Amino acid sequence: MKICVLAGDGIGPEITDQALRVLHALDLKFDVTEAPVGGAAYRALGHPLPDSTLKLARESDAILFGAVGDFSLDTLPRELRPEQAILGLRKELNLFANFRPALVYPELVQASSLKPEVVAGLDILIIRELTGDIYFGQPRGIRTLANGEREGYDTMRYSESEIRRVAHVGFQAAQKRGRRLCSVDKANVLDTMQLWREVVSEVGEEYPEVALSHMYVDNAAMQLLKNPKQFDVIVTGNMFGDILSDEASMLTGSIGMLPSASLNEHGFGLYEPIHGSAPDIAGKNIANPLATILSAAMMLRYSFNLAEAAERIETAVKRVLAQGFRTSDIFEPGAKKAGTIEMGDAVLAALS
Repeated sequence: MKICVLAGDGIGPEITDQALRVLHALDLKFDVTEAPVGGAAYRALGHPLPDSTLKLARESDAILFGAVGDFSLDTLPRELRPEQAILGLRKELNLFANFRPALVYPELVQASSLKPEVVAGLDILIIRELTGDIYFGQPRGIRTLANGEREGYDTMRYSESEIRRVAHVGFQAAQKRGRRLCSVDKANVLDTMQLWREVVSEVGEEYPEVALSHMYVDNAAMQLLKNPKQFDVIVTGNMFGDILSDEASMLTGSIGMLPSASLNEHGFGLYEPIHGSAPDIAGKNIANPLATILSAAMMLRYSFNLAEAAERIETAVKRVLAQGFRTSDIFEPGAKKAGTIEMGDAVLAALS
């Protein structure tokens, strides 16, 4: 099993180190190779996604990704900024389906910004289309009009085939869960989203056992705060999924708890925590590694079909939380304060 580790910037190296410690503790045979990405790659090789890194990623069976982002490089041309690395990997490897689970652990109910009765037992899966939409649509840019005023423009685009394939992923995921799929769009305003709704409805006819509903994105954002447990699986476009999944992360108590998987049609995946590089806390041993450790569990499940090993990791995380270990982002009075390394130690102990 060939794993390409792209630790990236900020806290990326710290949190991927802990995930690798957990993986190696499982006594499975991994071939792990590492390469620079993001700001680290730009500083070393002049590009956030060097050809050598992309080649290594292509030759691997899965990617364990840390985070990219370096504020000191924000003045670079857009194509050289660290964040372009993750966008490039998604596009070049056709990672079109992004799985973002939002699960509230019983021990963290009080950490949520919502009332305990609203979030207790919450278990949502957000599936975000990842390679289309306004992030990749052309034309785009900034131009100067005849009157001298500057204008920025981006293009929202989706082809029927792009919508259809992610819709199938959504329905298939719902089949394995509560058999409810909510498709989120803005079909009342955007032609692109009108096509989205039509195609998702067509695909839904192939899955009669799954209850399909549609919801406008503004209402979905409100309902996630008002009554989040009404949702089972949500499927939506790239931009809406980006926003809604971050909103859902706060229902769980911390963005540091949420893993993700980005998959192509062959089961190849990139696995990463949904939080950013957090350069302000990098190197201080305070970042929460649990989202990255849980991302490694998703890698075992989705790319390597090792469900039992994935469950071992997930159970260990639950045990650690039950034992009261907390990093600063989820800390509460009376808990056991743990740094990045100490939380990794606790998960390793729980594994055994």
